[in-house]
Amino acid sequence: MSETVLLVGGGGREHAIARAIADAGAELYACAGNRNPGIARLAADFESLDTTNPQAAVSYAESVDATLAVIGPEAPLAAGVADALDDAGVYAFGPHENEARIETDKAFQRRFMRRHDIPGCPDFETFEDVEAACAFIDDYDGDLAVKPVGLTGGKGVRVIGDQVTREEAKAYLRESDYDRVVLEERLVGEEFTVQALVANGRLRVTPAVQDHKRAYEGDEGPNTGGMGSYSDAGLALPFMSEADYREAVDVLKATVDALDGYKGVLYGQFMLTADGVKVVEFNARFGDPEAMNTLPVMNTDFVEILAAARDGDALPRLSFRPEATVCKYAVPEGYPTDPEAGAPVAIDEESAGDALLFYASVDERADGIYTTTSRAFAVVGVADTIAEAESIAEQALAVAGEDGLRVRHDIGKADIVQRRIDHVNELRGG
Repeated sequence: MSETVLLVGGGGREHAIARAIADAGAELYACAGNRNPGIARLAADFESLDTTNPQAAVSYAESVDATLAVIGPEAPLAAGVADALDDAGVYAFGPHENEARIETDKAFQRRFMRRHDIPGCPDFETFEDVEAACAFIDDYDGDLAVKPVGLTGGKGVRVIGDQVTREEAKAYLRESDYDRVVLEERLVGEEFTVQALVANGRLRVTPAVQDHKRAYEGDEGPNTGGMGSYSDAGLALPFMSEADYREAVDVLKATVDALDGYKGVLYGQFMLTADGVKVVEFNARFGDPEAMNTLPVMNTDFVEILAAARDGDALPRLSFRPEATVCKYAVPEGYPTDPEAGAPVAIDEESAGDALLFYASVDERADGIYTTTSRAFAVVGVADTIAEAESIAEQALAVAGEDGLRVRHDIGKADIVQRRIDHVNELRGG
């Protein structure tokens, strides 16, 4: 049976999901608050709606006779859109609101890890009183990560000893309106992510990816939603061993075993430390940009995975081409603190050359496509090596130009990859 798939969300991650669905030959429909021209070109129809309104999503799914749904961003999951679609008889590949708390409630996440003895959990405490949290900062012997409990788009965390001092961290808490906060030991090492597709009590894992959160080259500046990422031709990254990768997968397996009835993507953000793999956080959906690294090199039919999940079957084994990927985001000038919208986006799928182009947040007008105040688009190079993939991404960015745009050109370059390798060797006493 040919499937009709509803995609909820309109960012770069969803453009990658849309391409995987279209490549599988399914009929694609999409809905989002913003119109993504790349998704719209792949879809039979694109509806603008509030994706945190469960009934709006259900009504649209029913109007197009969707047989499956995929939810891209975290906000619809937090709003219970997967619950509503399932209740309406449209299988949603995404966790229900309660299970999505593994991402949406960081206090729940840490307490869940402690309760179920999930490996890799750092020392932590949770607070509902700001002054009590500030006192803990004063008394703690070591640096801390300060994490608001709810969703902050990857921009809410402050790390003492890296981004802020103790006094600045306390000021941040007192000036914010966060009603709950998690304080946890600062993890020192190299971050990486592994995404798992989960259904029917089983999981299938994808290659490790390293995202680059900092706004500027050399890992400087404020945190962002992610400026770009890379993966290697195998499952692990250059600074990791296969044993490190397996350790991260074991954490994901233990988490899936402890979660009752979880379905969708479980994204583990890990820190490779001197003491092994630790959990920075879990997310309940594909990463953005990590989906743009993993989906383009996945041989397995994505819609077959969705159908197996819905039908209660074992998920097919995942197969990936032995190729590296480098993803680089173009963002508006001033992003993320004071972004300037309205710059022309002078690149499309054809002019991107050998790179893949994924639109994120853009404004499509009669005379062209323009930036908004969020990340605009990503280009992804795919090749036998990271160096070759990086070169392909750079060639596409040269076509796009830099008028009103900013890119972290260092992502995927040999020197920054080598720095990661040297850092881990230093941590391990090599």
